[in-house]
Amino acid sequence: MIQSTPLYHTAKGEAYVGNSLELLAELPDNCIDLVMTSPPFALRRQKSYGNVEETEYVQWIKPFGQEVFRVLKESGSFVLDLGGAYRSGVPSRSLYNFRVLLAFCDEIGFQLAEDFYWFNPAKLPSPIEWVNKRKLRAKDSVNTVWWFSKTDFPEADVRKVLTPSSDRMKKLIEDPESFYTPK
Repeated sequence: MIQSTPLYHTAKGEAYVGNSLELLAELPDNCIDLVMTSPPFALRRQKSYGNVEETEYVQWIKPFGQEVFRVLKESGSFVLDLGGAYRSGVPSRSLYNFRVLLAFCDEIGFQLAEDFYWFNPAKLPSPIEWVNKRKLRAKDSVNTVWWFSKTDFPEADVRKVLTPSSDRMKKLIEDPESFYTPK
């Protein structure tokens, strides 16, 4: 299967460190249940870990998406966390994360199983020019998280992550008409 040496392994699997495209290339087709990642975002300033501008982002990340599609099982899932960005020099938001979503679905063949919006109040206020200096924009505190799959019915069971139902919700489940009448 994979020729690289794992960083560590447990009874439930192995962890590898390396270039994701090279590691994915070592895998056979349709062998992975879940890929979950938060790649470098399309930020305006160059970072040491290597990021690209928003105008180049879709073309930069598409080969990764294609490899994930290849190795993902038909019932598998691919979860992608992307932070927001502003367009260069103006107080307008970039649409790069939505362009990634459209390219992955329209060009690669993924289905969008669900979209999540991660509220992260600990994010630094940026860009400083529009948030702190001129006070033209609010602090960006949300990441988009896309849950992709190869099929309309990826393997999933949300009962494993739900919180217990409130007493009111239990009554609603037992007798929906006593609490709610659709109009």
